[in-house]
Parts: sequence; structure tokens; C-alpha cells
Amino acid sequence: MAKLSAIHSVGQTLDDPVVRTISPADLIVALVRGIDDFKAMPTHGLFLGVIYPVLGLLMASLALSADASQLLFPLLSGFALLGPFAAVGLYELSRCRENGRSLTRGRVMALLRSPAIGSIAALGLLLLVVFGLWLGTALVLYEAAFGTSPPRSVGAFVEQLLTTRQGWALIFAGNLAGLLFSAAVLAVSVVSFPLLLDRDISAAAALRTSVRAVSANPGTMALWGFIVAGALIAGFIPFLFGLAVVLPVLGHATWHLYRRVVAS
Repeated sequence: MAKLSAIHSVGQTLDDPVVRTISPADLIVALVRGIDDFKAMPTHGLFLGVIYPVLGLLMASLALSADASQLLFPLLSGFALLGPFAAVGLYELSRCRENGRSLTRGRVMALLRSPAIGSIAALGLLLLVVFGLWLGTALVLYEAAFGTSPPRSVGAFVEQLLTTRQGWALIFAGNLAGLLFSAAVLAVSVVSFPLLLDRDISAAAALRTSVRAVSANPGTMALWGFIVAGALIAGFIPFLFGLAVVLPVLGHATWHLYRRVVAS
């Protein structure tokens, strides 16, 4: 259960929402409720969840056709950095169910006309910039290890990675960089998008609140990050379409995590 003691952090203004300390038990509750939301609304969730892996496969095919197989893994793994923005519709589904309302076409259009849509788009653009920086970093790391020439094939690249000293160094540096990018995205987005949907608040205040929520619960939020990463890895099998279930569940669960960490 979430503790009711409020956490006040440096940089918080009087108008910012109050965040709570939470425990791993709250993560379990959020996941259980996320699964329950998906079971109650599987059609909506599957529709939103299928779009994401289809776009991932499209990006992968473009990378292969452009002889950029060295960017294949960064594209697929880094695509998850955009997940919090892609899940906005899932947050709205959970919010409607929580309030006892069905999600109709009129409510979807109302969401698009919401005063918060500009702030949501701004944070989405921020995540897109982070995604671009991640791809640039991955390319720099590859060129530092193997030079500017692209791999002859995916198989040749995998062999380079697993059988050379440069390959092992690239794996280590790439995973370290990916961890840092993922931690940054978690900090700025774990509650900011649900908060913008739920309240009349600026993008800056939502971002501050998300960072404060993570700083108030570093261990629990780190565990949440590992849970999300593990679920996404499982969702990549087979051919990304496991994400059609994993992404909706995580999206719904993130809404319920927001409810537990940000005081009403």
C-alpha cells in the first residue's frame, strides 16, 4: 500500500502536485490492475498495441533496406523510449474505466481537443529528440568500434559483435548508454503524461512532478524500470507482436502507478 506521507522536493512549487513514497507492493497492485483493464477492454488495447510493433517492424525494414543494419538493434530497443507518449490512449482508457465511463468516439475527439494536447505533444517531441540522440549515440559508438563502413550483413555484424574485442566493448558501451537514456526517459515521463490527462497543469509542472516522483522513490522506480524492460524484451518475441499484449498492460499499469504515487 502507498504510504500517505507527502514528499516535498527541491524545485517543487506550491502549485505542484504532492508525490507519495511507494513500495514494490504498489507496483504489483498497478500491474494487477493494468491486466484487469486489458481484460476488460481487450479490443481497444490490442488495436493500440498492434500499431506500435507494426511501426517497429517498418522501421527495422527501412534500416535493412538502407544497409544500416548496425542501427537495427538501437532502432528496436530505442523505439521503446517513445512508449510513454504512444500509451496516452491507454491512459485515457484506464481513466474512463476508473470513472465508470465507456470510451466513445466523442470522448476520443474530446481528448484530441483537450487543452492538454499541446503539452502532451511537447513532451512527446522531447521524447522524439531523446530517441534521435540515442540513435546518434549508437552510431558514434559503432563507428568508434568498427569504423564508418556499414556491416556486410546482419549475420556478419552479429559475428563481429560476439567474436571480437571491439564487439564486446560495443555491447558494454551500448547497453550502458541505453541504460542512461532509459533512466532519463523514465524520470521525465513515468507520471507526466497521465498527470497531463488528469489535471489542468503545465508541461513543466508535469515534468517536475515526474522527476520528483522518481527521486522520492529511487529503488521502487528503478524496479519498475526493470519490470518494464523485462516485459518489453519478452514482448519482442515473436517478431515484436508480443508487444500487442505487453504494451497495453504496461500502459494501463502506468496509469494505476500514477494514481498511487501522485496524491489526489
